[in-house]
Amino acid sequence: MRTHDAATPEAPRPRGTDDGTAIRPLTGPIDLSQIDLADIDGRREVRDGLARFLMPYKFAIDEIMTKLRILQEEFTQTGEYNPIEHVSSRLKDPDSIIEKMERREVPLQTELVRETITDIAGVRVVCSFVSDVYRVFELLTAHDDITVIQVKDYIAKPKPTGYRSLHLLLEVPVFLSSGPVRTIVEVQIRTIAMDFWASLEHKIYYKYDREVPEDLLGGLRDAADQACQLDSTMEWLHIAIRGSDRDTLVRRGTDTVLRRVGEALAGEVRSAAAGRAE
Repeated sequence: MRTHDAATPEAPRPRGTDDGTAIRPLTGPIDLSQIDLADIDGRREVRDGLARFLMPYKFAIDEIMTKLRILQEEFTQTGEYNPIEHVSSRLKDPDSIIEKMERREVPLQTELVRETITDIAGVRVVCSFVSDVYRVFELLTAHDDITVIQVKDYIAKPKPTGYRSLHLLLEVPVFLSSGPVRTIVEVQIRTIAMDFWASLEHKIYYKYDREVPEDLLGGLRDAADQACQLDSTMEWLHIAIRGSDRDTLVRRGTDTVLRRVGEALAGEVRSAAAGRAE
């Protein structure tokens, strides 16, 4: 695992073709802010530009998914306990990006999109137990080519709504013909109970357009408490069967997260200090 380096490499220059025409690399900045989205042709042009911009994100998802599938296959072949129940991914579509940038009143320029929207590429890992969540985090971020940008532990500190999950922003290298591009992927790791609750929450907020009645919000918080209790009980049973100490395993997982967050933050501080010195 690597920590975040604040320095951003310059985008490679376009290579020329035999007839002298420049090839615009996938990583180059694209300004779509002056195109009229109300015009059909204009909106199509914007979608095409964003589709090109999204390709490295799609490849970055493939990188993360491959690492997770290798872990699953290894556990299957060796007969070891597999902490991963199932994995899914999603890539934001151009229309979602357009809507989000308009809502935030940010010009539709790909460099600003990159800075504004950190969940363009998303991977979700579902585990059976809380200790599995931290185990997967530890295994995934042990790769030398992965840089941990941010960790938000909503398991240790749930959101007021009751939402619980471990959120990671990971930077992975995508190797294109124009050169390597380090790309952000948001990874969410959670238990089956957390995933079930989050799916219900999403459906409720979507149905009520985020204006959810207070009694339903109270019901969601109660359900979150029950899901947390279920996770605790199932964890205890799991560890009892496996003959280990549950509290030690879960605490070790939490300590791992906090240590890695500290390492990432220390790297950012060193990078910032170096930048000021220059």
